[in-house]
Amino acid sequence: MAEAEEIRADVAAGVKAVRVAEGDRVSGGDALVVLESMKTEIPVLTQAAGVVSRLVVRPGDAVQEGDLIAVVEG
Repeated sequence: MAEAEEIRADVAAGVKAVRVAEGDRVSGGDALVVLESMKTEIPVLTQAAGVVSRLVVRPGDAVQEGDLIAVVEG
């Protein structure tokens, strides 16, 4: 069975952009989402290649540190 990578927010921020959809294939280092905190854009990257099996956020959402953003199945 493939490993799942849970992508979580490192900081409290707003979701500025979502660059992927559920079912998209991604490579390690790809930006899944762009967060914005204090006018700074923060790309949220995946560590491993796989398929986005779950996407929890949408543009305009607010996330807190540790909140789940997406799950990537390796």
